[in-house]
Amino acid sequence: MMVLQMVLLLCNIYAELKKLKNMDERIQKLEETLAKVLSENEALKSIVQDSQNKLKSVRKENEAKKVAFSAGLLESGTGHTGPINTPKTLVYKKVFSNIGGAYDPNTGVFTAPVKGAYYLRFYGHSHGGPNMAVSLLKNGKTQCSVFAWKPTSNGNASNGVVLTLETGDQISTQLWQNTWVFDDPASYTSFGGFLIFPL
Repeated sequence: MMVLQMVLLLCNIYAELKKLKNMDERIQKLEETLAKVLSENEALKSIVQDSQNKLKSVRKENEAKKVAFSAGLLESGTGHTGPINTPKTLVYKKVFSNIGGAYDPNTGVFTAPVKGAYYLRFYGHSHGGPNMAVSLLKNGKTQCSVFAWKPTSNGNASNGVVLTLETGDQISTQLWQNTWVFDDPASYTSFGGFLIFPL
């Protein structure tokens, strides 16, 4: 009887050891699976980080592509500039919009932030009497102009142009010597433009 109990006990111990061996194998498989998952997780972290960096880059590029500005000559919206003895860069102080911050209201100069095709427009207003003449300049060279010679009442003119600009090209308007422009809320002497598409 004692031998039988010993045999049963040994069988139970053997069965338990077999279970433990199976558990060890299962634990080893689980550890291998966990190592594989952790490795894949590291690879995914790298992919996610690359994707986030690309997204930031695309967002930054898109922000750079948003360029538009519009400004009136005088902050008060009333008064005149000129006549003057020498040509003068007009500084448009009343900024209506400046998306991308490329227009400087302290200098009157728009600096292209990206290479592209830009639409630029300016408007000159004058009351009867003195001549009005304003030119649009790219890097100091005249591109187009507006005039009103000895108007008997209001003399208004507007001009627009599409220009290919390189990054850093500067656009401004210039009042001719011995001329003047007038600014009022009903008819701002103005300057504006926007990026049509980057190149």
